[in-house]
Amino acid sequence: MGVTDPAGPVMDRDEVDRALARLGQEHEAIETSLLALQDHAGRRLLEGAELTGVTKERWTTAEASITLLWAYFDAYTDALRSAREIRSRRRWSSRDDLVELTELLRGESVTVAGSATATANAPTLHGGSGKLSEQFTLVTLVDRMNELYATSLDMVVAADAVWSALPARIDLLAAELQRTRRLAHSVGVRPGEHPAGDDLERITRTLTSLRAEVVSDPLAYWVPTQGSSAPGGGRPDTTVYDREARALEDVRREIDAVLTVRQDAEQRLVKLRDVLSRADRTLAEARTARGEVLAKIAATEVPVVSGPPTVLQEQLATAAEYRRHAQWHRLSPLLESLEQKAEDELLRARESLTAVTAPLAVRAELRGRLDAYKAKVARHGLAEDPFLIERYDAARRMLWSAPCDLRVAEQAVLRYQQAAAELLGGPRVPGPRAPEDRGGPGT
Repeated sequence: MGVTDPAGPVMDRDEVDRALARLGQEHEAIETSLLALQDHAGRRLLEGAELTGVTKERWTTAEASITLLWAYFDAYTDALRSAREIRSRRRWSSRDDLVELTELLRGESVTVAGSATATANAPTLHGGSGKLSEQFTLVTLVDRMNELYATSLDMVVAADAVWSALPARIDLLAAELQRTRRLAHSVGVRPGEHPAGDDLERITRTLTSLRAEVVSDPLAYWVPTQGSSAPGGGRPDTTVYDREARALEDVRREIDAVLTVRQDAEQRLVKLRDVLSRADRTLAEARTARGEVLAKIAATEVPVVSGPPTVLQEQLATAAEYRRHAQWHRLSPLLESLEQKAEDELLRARESLTAVTAPLAVRAELRGRLDAYKAKVARHGLAEDPFLIERYDAARRMLWSAPCDLRVAEQAVLRYQQAAAELLGGPRVPGPRAPEDRGGPGT
C-alpha cells in the first residue's frame, strides 16, 4: 500500500494527472493486497474455526478491521472514480475543475459511512472515532488502510504459522506415542505398574490438551519477534511440545531397555548365578584358609569371614520368577541392581580371602628370602660356614614350625641376611642387632 502527497495549493493540470496516475497505482496495489488477505488460508481457517482466548479476541478485532478496510477501499475507489470523471470532462481542465480536483485529491473530501457492526467493533487503536461516518483526505485514508491491513495481516499470518507448524507435529508425535504404548503394553509396561506407563498416560493427556488449545487459540502459542515490523514476525512456541517429545524419547529408551532384558534375560541370570557362585566358593575358600592360618600362624590377627548374603539369593530367585511370568518391566531394574551387587559381592569375597591369607603370604615371602640368601652364600663358597649354618637353621625352624610366630621368624631371617652380608663384604642389612660373637650360640 502507498502514501499520497500532502495537501497544498490549487494543483495544476500536470500535478492532477500525476496524482491520478499515482492514485491509480495505489488503488491497484491496495486491491491486490486486500484480495490476497481475503483469500489467505489463515483468514479462511480463522473464519471457520471455533476460537477461544486471545485468538478469539484478536480475530473479533481483525474481522471488524477487515470489514472496515473494504468500506475504506470502496470510499477510496469512489473518490478516485469521481476525480477521474472530473478530469475527463475536458482536455484542458478549467480553474473550477482544478479547484474541485484539488479539494477531492487533497482535502477531507472522502466520507466513509460505517455500518453499525463495523462502528461498534472498529478498534480505537486504529483511530476509529466511533462515529457513523468519518471524513478523510486520501492521504489519511490510505494511512488508515495501511495500519488496519498491517495489524490484520499480522494476526492472520501468526495464527496460520502456528496452525501450519504445531498440529501436524503434534499428530506425528501422537502417532509415535500410540506405537510406543502398544509396544509398552506388550512388555508389561502399564499405568499403575511401571513409571514409564504412567508417563505415557501423562504425555497422552498433555498432547490431547495441547492440540485442542493450539487449534482453538493458536495465538496463545505465538512468540512475536521483538522489534520486527514484518507481518507475522515471530515463531510458534513449541516449549510444551518439545518437553513432551523429550519425555516420550525417555520412555522409548526405557522400553528398549525392557526389550533388551526380554531378549537376554536367561543369559544374564546364568551369569548372575555364576558370579554369586564364585563369590560363595571364594568365601568358602577364605573360611578354610582362616582355619589353616589360625593353626599355622601364631600371634596374628586373622579377620573373620562372613557368610554369603542370603538377600542376593532371594533377589535372584525373584528375578527368575519375573522371567517365568514375563514381567519384563520388573525384571529390568532388578537385574541391573543384582548385577552390580553380585560384582560387589565377588570383590568383597576376594578381598576377604586376600586379607585372611596375608599371613601365609608373609611366611612364604620370608621362606623365599631365606632360601635365596642361602643360595647366594653357597655360590660364594660359604655354605659350610658354621655361623651361617646356625643362623639359617634357627630361621628355618621358626618358618617351618607350627604355629609360626611371624614377628620372631622375620627377625631370624634378618639376622641371617645380616650375617651373610658381613661375610660377603656387602652393605649391612638393616634389622635387629645380632650378636657379634661368631662362636656364641645361635638364637
